[in-house]
Amino acid sequence: MSQKNTTAAAEAVKTAVDELIKAGTTFDVSALERIYHDSLVVISIDTDGNLNIADKAAFKGLFDAKLAAGSAPLNTWAEYNHIEATGDKAHVVISRKVNLVDTDQYLVLSMDLVHEDGRWQVVREVIFARPDISKS
Repeated sequence: MSQKNTTAAAEAVKTAVDELIKAGTTFDVSALERIYHDSLVVISIDTDGNLNIADKAAFKGLFDAKLAAGSAPLNTWAEYNHIEATGDKAHVVISRKVNLVDTDQYLVLSMDLVHEDGRWQVVREVIFARPDISKS
């Protein structure tokens, strides 16, 4: 992490994102249902600058399709760049190497979370694909 944030809330946010990574990489849609807020918006920009916006149902559909296809679990590599938590809101910037859309990608994600119903939930994910997947 670029900025040390050792508050209990920041640690709880990191735990929630770790659970999200585990659920996403193993296509555990029931866990994703719990971690993703009902008003989730996912905004992705690929390396060609194409924009895609998805809601919770559409984004979970990606993982449903991987599960139905019998896809192998995805790469769990992650580098936390920044975590902050204030009150019931949190922000995480994380770098990931993953093959979510049938090609290896290096992704930088900016996630907004809210603490609601006794747990941290992702309300917005902005995903930027980068061509330099060899970074480790």
